[in-house]
Amino acid sequence: MDTYHLDVVVTRGGAVESRHRVHAAVVGPGDALIGGAGDPHVVSFWRSGSKPFLAMPLVAAGAIDDLAWGDDELALACASHGGEPEHVAIAASMLRDIGLEEGDLACGAHEPLSPRGVRMAREAGTRFSRLHNNCSGKHAAMLARAHNAGWATAGYEQASHLVQQSATATVAHWTAVPEGALIVGVDGCGVPVVALPLERMARAYARLGAAAARGEEVAGRVVHAMTARPFLVGGTDRFDSVMIEDTGGRVVAKVGAEGVHSVAVPDLGIGLAIKVEDGAQRAQYPAVIRLLQHLGVLDDRLTPRLADFLHKSVRNTRNEVVGEIHTVS
Repeated sequence: MDTYHLDVVVTRGGAVESRHRVHAAVVGPGDALIGGAGDPHVVSFWRSGSKPFLAMPLVAAGAIDDLAWGDDELALACASHGGEPEHVAIAASMLRDIGLEEGDLACGAHEPLSPRGVRMAREAGTRFSRLHNNCSGKHAAMLARAHNAGWATAGYEQASHLVQQSATATVAHWTAVPEGALIVGVDGCGVPVVALPLERMARAYARLGAAAARGEEVAGRVVHAMTARPFLVGGTDRFDSVMIEDTGGRVVAKVGAEGVHSVAVPDLGIGLAIKVEDGAQRAQYPAVIRLLQHLGVLDDRLTPRLADFLHKSVRNTRNEVVGEIHTVS
C-alpha cells in the first residue's frame, strides 16, 4: 500500500498558524486498499458522501421512470446543492410531481451554501425555506420513493420507515459493512446517517465507478446524472461541480460535512475517501486534489479553478492576501 502525507497547513506571514491532520483511503479494483494517509480505517460519519447510494432505491424501484424524471432530478437527489434558484426550482417541481409541497420536507431551512444563492434570494426578497436546504433534493427523492411504493410519506425520515431501511440496506451492500455493524446517528437534515471505516467509503465509490463503467443500470444512471448535471450537484464555484466540470466528468466528487469527501474515478475503478480529523472543510479540498495528483489522475497543470482550491489564499477584511491554505507535501 502506498502511503501519502496530506496534512494541510494555514500560513500567515510565512509561518504556520494552523494545521489540519488528514486521513485517507484509496481503493482500487477488487476492493484492494492501494493507498492511504494517516489511518485509512478511521471511523467517521459519512454524512452527504452517502447521497448517491441513498438515491439508488428510487432508481432500482423504477420510480424515476414512473415519474418521467431525468438527470436533473437524479443529480439533485445526490446533491449538496447551493440553494440557487435552479436548485430550488427543481426541488419544488419534484414535490409537485408527487402532490406534495415544501412543508412535507423533514429538513429544516437554512441559508444557501452558495454566495450566489444568498445574493439572489436577498435581491428577490425571498425568505430562506426548506427548499434552500442543501439536502432538499435528497428529501424530495425519499418522499418520491415512499409515494411510488405506496408507503406513508409522513415520518419518512425516521429510521423505522421503509424508505430509510431500504437506504441503509443499499449502503450496507455497497460498502460491504453488515447493517448491524453500521453506527447510526441523525444527520444535519434529520434523516439517519451511518458511520463506518474510511476504507469502506472508498470501497463503495470504487465499486460505484466500476459498476457505472461496466454499464450497470442503477450505478450508471447515478454517475451519468452527476456528470451530466455537475452544476446541480453543488453549484456556482462549489468544489464538486468544479471538479466534475473541469475533469470532463472523469472524476466524480461528493462532499460530506465535518471534513469528509468521497471520490470515484470510474475509468480506473478507483475510489477514495478523506477525513479531516478536526472536521475543517477548508482542509478537505486541497487534500482531495493533492491525493488525485499523487494517483496520477490530476497532473501539476491544474485548471485555474482547481488550482485555487489547491492553494487557497487567506485574505483579511481589506481583501489583502495575508496567507495561504495548502497541503504540507
